[in-house]
Amino acid sequence: MGAEVERRRYDSMRRTAQALQTRAEIANAARRLFVSRGWAATTVRDVAREAGVSAPTVYAVYGNKTGLTQALADAADLSGDLDRQLADLEAAKNDPARQLAAMAGFDRRLYERAADVILLLREAGRAEPVLDAVYRDGRRKADQTRVAVFSAWGKNALREGLDVETAVDIYAGVCNVDVYHTLIDERGWSAERVELWWAEVLARELLADQVR
Repeated sequence: MGAEVERRRYDSMRRTAQALQTRAEIANAARRLFVSRGWAATTVRDVAREAGVSAPTVYAVYGNKTGLTQALADAADLSGDLDRQLADLEAAKNDPARQLAAMAGFDRRLYERAADVILLLREAGRAEPVLDAVYRDGRRKADQTRVAVFSAWGKNALREGLDVETAVDIYAGVCNVDVYHTLIDERGWSAERVELWWAEVLARELLADQVR
């Protein structure tokens, strides 16, 4: 009986892993095609062919073409490694400066690996409301993470006179895809240098002297 339960458990885990892998393959295929061909020129069948799955599989995972906008969001999340950020934040929960460094690391990975997706969503979203909604939802979720982290520090961690909402605004002004590309493409910085600079600037701009 125990062996049967164990086998079923592993079968369930295997199916879950396979489903996640299929979702990732579809997400990455959608990313490649939408970036290279554009949103309007790409069909669900194109994505299925690129991912090596059937069109019904794509429909089952994401629904229709509009649902594939979530694939773009998934591709970005996979690139940034949200699980790693959460683990890093938890490991540094009593150290605001280290938490800021962990958040800067996530943004570095996100822009390093998925800037094309973010820029596609932002630019194509000017004409496609569904893409604009995905872009804005991604920005909203990022802000929610920052609000949660900053709020957990307590009132004495932020620089005097700085509230959580303003701290989130400053963070967004410092760590964004445009700043990243300016420093990388125009100024010749490495991604690692950008990440370290972000961590330093954020600590200086957001944190009280005694917690830096």
